[in-house]
Amino acid sequence: MRLGLSLCVPHNCHCGTLVDAQGLHTMVCKKAPGKIARHHVFNDIIWRAVSPLAASYVDRADTYACTVADMTATRKTEKYSTLFSACRFEPIAVENLGVFSSTTLNFISELGRRICVHIGDARETSYLFQRISIMLQRFNSVLLHDTLPVDLPDL
Repeated sequence: MRLGLSLCVPHNCHCGTLVDAQGLHTMVCKKAPGKIARHHVFNDIIWRAVSPLAASYVDRADTYACTVADMTATRKTEKYSTLFSACRFEPIAVENLGVFSSTTLNFISELGRRICVHIGDARETSYLFQRISIMLQRFNSVLLHDTLPVDLPDL
């Protein structure tokens, strides 16, 4: 998608919207079941990374809110502000093409650093970012697939 290549034959999504050859509608379709699955898999990646470090405190850094992901992180923080007394909330916001909000980038970088210290392998931060990148690519293709008509002719 980042390269602007044709990914599919133009077709109508299940919601009735035309999907162009680049498949951009797939990222915004409210009826795409893959969006929920992608959300859960992303949460699972973070949970698996956090669980061995659950007792540690990951510092949060404030930076300029200049991207869509930053705005999403701010909205999530406001939405879940009542949880702050019971637990620590860290908004995870990543745009469809892989742009992290500044707080998400800081959180995952610090999480990866702590995993490196805990495990003793300096590559763990890279592995964490790679798992997230692969998950995004995988579920972007799922979202595109979800818009295809069920009765496509064999090519």
